[in-house]
Amino acid sequence: MQTSPAAPRQATRPSGPDTPDQVTPGPEKAGSTSGSKSGSKSGRFGLPTATALVMGNIIGGGIFMIPAAVAPFGTLSLVSFVVLTVGAIALALVFGQLARRNPRTGGPYVYAREAFGDFAGFLSAWSYWITTWVSNAALAVAAVGYLDVLVPVAHNTAVSIAVALAFQWLPALANLAGTRYVGVVQLVSTVLKFVPLAIVSVGGLFFFDPKNLGPFNASGQGALGGMSAAAAILLFSYLGVESAAMSAGQVRDPERNVGRASVLGTTGAAVVYLLGTLAVFGTVAHDTLVHSSAPFSDAVNAMFGGTWGGTAIAVAALVSMTGALNGWTLLAAQAPYAAAKDGLFPAAFGKEKRGVPTFGVIVSVALASVLTVANFASGAKGAFDMLVLVTTFTATVPYLLSTAAQLYWLVRGASEKVDGGRLVRDAVLGVGAFGFSLWLLAGAGYAAVYQGVLFLFAGILVYVWMAGRRRGAED
Repeated sequence: MQTSPAAPRQATRPSGPDTPDQVTPGPEKAGSTSGSKSGSKSGRFGLPTATALVMGNIIGGGIFMIPAAVAPFGTLSLVSFVVLTVGAIALALVFGQLARRNPRTGGPYVYAREAFGDFAGFLSAWSYWITTWVSNAALAVAAVGYLDVLVPVAHNTAVSIAVALAFQWLPALANLAGTRYVGVVQLVSTVLKFVPLAIVSVGGLFFFDPKNLGPFNASGQGALGGMSAAAAILLFSYLGVESAAMSAGQVRDPERNVGRASVLGTTGAAVVYLLGTLAVFGTVAHDTLVHSSAPFSDAVNAMFGGTWGGTAIAVAALVSMTGALNGWTLLAAQAPYAAAKDGLFPAAFGKEKRGVPTFGVIVSVALASVLTVANFASGAKGAFDMLVLVTTFTATVPYLLSTAAQLYWLVRGASEKVDGGRLVRDAVLGVGAFGFSLWLLAGAGYAAVYQGVLFLFAGILVYVWMAGRRRGAED
């Protein structure tokens, strides 16, 4: 989870919407690449680290179960993967365009607020914040399960809680140490998890047996229905494409590198996903894969013999999850940080040290820790699963608002925000990215959308409190 600053381009700094209650700029200067006082070259991410952040956040622990999850639909699911990849890359390109015009930390929050005002910006920041810390709790719980393959820890509740908390707080400490350490952990973890995945993905092609593939469409539906059903599972494989835009203030030359990192990271993750899934399909018999609980382990065992695959993949999964926790911990602090700079979150979220919003990191990890403890100790498994399901909705809200912001500027024809020579291309990308985001939302399911809306609107109380205090202070 999963980079010399360019001179600020004030001429391209978007202005607020043309409404009576026009958005006023936040404390950061127009065109600023960061709200941080520690904007030194050494403290920012270069392109490799920003790309690793995107790849690391997209490729979490889910990749190790994807082949088995989509096997019941047949190889038709690979077609769904290709379609989704095109949509994800379109979304990455849109984030790059938006960041080029406004390279502030906060990404989707910044874009939504500029186009539609404070309330839309707050909803984007609030929903994204929910997604990050709940997802971190889920990753930590899943990591305990993978660690249990190596060392028996799951049999003891107290030990499970301690291990899960360690998985959350160690990346948090790396974040609190500064962006330099976040970048180092991200690069190392991305490389370490990419190597074993690449071995299976590429090596598996040499052991590929078409007889293992099974039927093209095993869904029992038509081709379109089967693709949609598989896509509902695969849709959330690309959550994290916004990672570089979210941390734009910590990226060197964000006008160029955010877009590049978004596209490179998304493409790299797509290659790993597609090759890995194809390799597993071709090395593990379809009837076995449908019921597999460790598809990559089964693939390694089929390729090289023995039963050591489970251990190897468990290690790779733990590295992958640690990297994802490291990246998502940083992102958990970025949305409230940007909103706090504009007076829409408590001011403490806007304070930072060594380029990191420390208060946001601590609060987000603390909330994730409470949820984790509740999961293990209080028998609140149902509530925990519900919250994780809700994140499938909350994660898409910033995507929809960001792509809508891009379309808003295109429709409005704002010359300072839109390259007239690329209008058609930008319009196609914007519509495609919006459609992809809408597909993500539909794939969440009725229950997730219903519960997510309630969870999202609960934040209105926070907005009312902050907006009321700010207007009162202005009066």
